[in-house]
Amino acid sequence: MPQIEKSPPRTSHHTESPPGPRTPSGPGPRTKKAGRTALRGDLSASVVVFLLAVPLSLGIALATGAPLQAGLVAAVVGGIVAGLLGGAPLQVTGAATGLLVVTADLVQRYGWRATCAITVLAGLAQIVLGAVRVARATLAVSPAIVHGMLAGIGATIALGQLHVVLGGSPDSSALDNAAALPGQLAHPHLAALLIGTVTVAVLIGWGRLPGRAGRWARVLPAPLAAVLAATAVSAGTAVARVELPSWRLPEPPALPDVSLPALAAAVLTVTLVASMESLLSAVAVDRLAAERPGAPTGRARLNRELAAQGVANAVSGLLGGLPVSGGAMRGSANVRAGAATRRATVLHGVWVLLTAGLLAAVLELIPLAALAALVMVVGVRMVSFAHIRHVQRHREFPVYAATLGGVVLFGVLQGVLTGIAVALFLALRRLTHTRITVTEEADGHRVRVSGQLTFLAVPRLTRALGQVPAHTDVVVELCGSFMDHAAYEALQSWSTAHRAHGGWVNLGGRPGRPIAEPAKAHSCRPWTPWRNHHCTRPAPDPAVATESSGSQLLGGVSAFQRHTAPLVREELARLAREGQRPSQLFLTCADSRLVTSMITSSGPGDLFTVRNVGNLMPPPGSDASCDSVGAAIEYAVEVLRVGSITVCGHSGCGAMGALLGAAAPEDAEPTPLSRWLRHGRPSLARMQRIGRLGRGEVSLSGRPVDDDQERLALVNVMQQLDHLRAHPCVARRVAEGALTLHGMYFHVGEAQAYVLDEATGRFCAVRGEPAPVTV
Repeated sequence: MPQIEKSPPRTSHHTESPPGPRTPSGPGPRTKKAGRTALRGDLSASVVVFLLAVPLSLGIALATGAPLQAGLVAAVVGGIVAGLLGGAPLQVTGAATGLLVVTADLVQRYGWRATCAITVLAGLAQIVLGAVRVARATLAVSPAIVHGMLAGIGATIALGQLHVVLGGSPDSSALDNAAALPGQLAHPHLAALLIGTVTVAVLIGWGRLPGRAGRWARVLPAPLAAVLAATAVSAGTAVARVELPSWRLPEPPALPDVSLPALAAAVLTVTLVASMESLLSAVAVDRLAAERPGAPTGRARLNRELAAQGVANAVSGLLGGLPVSGGAMRGSANVRAGAATRRATVLHGVWVLLTAGLLAAVLELIPLAALAALVMVVGVRMVSFAHIRHVQRHREFPVYAATLGGVVLFGVLQGVLTGIAVALFLALRRLTHTRITVTEEADGHRVRVSGQLTFLAVPRLTRALGQVPAHTDVVVELCGSFMDHAAYEALQSWSTAHRAHGGWVNLGGRPGRPIAEPAKAHSCRPWTPWRNHHCTRPAPDPAVATESSGSQLLGGVSAFQRHTAPLVREELARLAREGQRPSQLFLTCADSRLVTSMITSSGPGDLFTVRNVGNLMPPPGSDASCDSVGAAIEYAVEVLRVGSITVCGHSGCGAMGALLGAAAPEDAEPTPLSRWLRHGRPSLARMQRIGRLGRGEVSLSGRPVDDDQERLALVNVMQQLDHLRAHPCVARRVAEGALTLHGMYFHVGEAQAYVLDEATGRFCAVRGEPAPVTV
């Protein structure tokens, strides 16, 4: 009865949350309760981010060679100023990890006051960029360049801070640090090495503690736990520790005594890196928040966020702080800790300010080796193997490698320019590189053109077409996405001449972009109804009175082999080599009208789909005859390591209608269908219990529930999610934070998807907006 598919989703759903109810005299009880819940979430999240920001800010300041209090100033300004003015309310701004290498170079070259001046100028440049609304254009930079830049910065950070962990001091460049590393390893400072080892061990193992200890450990951020452990280990040892001078008015920034081009290059580098890191982090945090049940529906306003980052940088530089940017690490911690509004970000800055003023003596107990180890681990994690696999899959690894190498060898700005140059070269090569092959087959010849067909490829095209004998059948496959006028004329001229000499030519390109398509070609979409679906049917045979559905199916398969298989063969060959790596599990009904790949905009390998009558998930302890679905769930969670599971019900579900129908006589022989549907009885009882006790009911945004059959389908989604959580493998991965569960309802007649907000029991309509982020 259950069916398993490997199909897919590639789009992220944006849900519509209805406003809370109001009475004429003011907010209703639900609104007040939601406000108190949001306040509690903001308070707890602000404490979590504060505990993360203090050691991280001190570590970044230490790694740059700036005064240690500069990191705390950056955290305070980033939290309060950017938090109040920013367009991404849940993003947390502070000392910029991505600017660590740049800032260290500026401090060494020009001194601290000049670095502050450059920070102010970069902030003013960000304000101008935000005012002229270029934030979206900044995100147009290739992800391979961005990830390569961050990886290069991370590698440089890790090499430099490793020297501090070993008891030495870093050199000015990554190459010098790498050359000096063998000598440093031969003569380490044992106390500093022990402190650094403890810090790294706690950072890596803190989130992996099992059982009750692990649950308590997740309350305390790993960086703070690591620094506390290292401070305890260092008690009584003679190691360098944090030194915070008494607070006083900062010295005003002073421009460096350099040429205008050198100053402009420094300001441009800080502006570019800080802006890109902030905007990418804002998008990532916004998407993370959108996945959380009950999350606010307001989305990031990127131009406002860019201008707010500029104001924060200008203020931070004037007050003697480090350059700031939004950070994905701090922002994701803020979201996961339950932040609901910008209060969490602002409060975290207030807590840092109070700590710097009242608990400076406590901060001075921290050993510098612990901060160096903390920043070293942050640098290592900036080199993401997931990003490497991603750019490799999209054939962008040369751009990634060139950017990474350029950052390590020459600097951040030079590395980014190197990556841009390589990306442009590859784009030009792909535009001009065309492969043309001619193969002889049993029924004729096949000419396959891979790549873009421009005037540069016309000589090779005509040469290849000249190899085709006259009076033969020829299929010309154009697998590129572009053909200019010269190539089109050459192809049409040859086709006309070949047909004039008695040959037959079929010219075909990508779906929707045919060159010259015969009238009998397959033009329907994959979801075209089979009723009157004539294009995949073979030519009628006069000897056969009726046409079977089997011949119709074979006609559709034949159309796939002819038109679609050449387009997907390369991607499927890659999946065959690498194996399946779906990111999501989709549990839905076997109803033929529910086309999972269509409603989730999915491609091969994206989605692991389990289908059965009624989208049911038998709870643990059911008889062995129901192990098929449980086995599929276990395989997806434990072996494929999917990150989310979605249970999707639909309108007009026959299983729900059967559950609502009259019960079978007691002496009736149970059938396989009736035995299977008993797993839906808890959903039926739940719906009846909700109505009888008056505890509210599930609802749809925008319209009332049609009838009991639709109401049961909605309740059934919630009940099957509960059954999922009862399975040990699912419960464990959810507790680890590695798996999320979602409910969905699809109304077939409306072609409308709804996503469940479990906090309210409301299914919210997914809106068909063109982009997940507004500017």
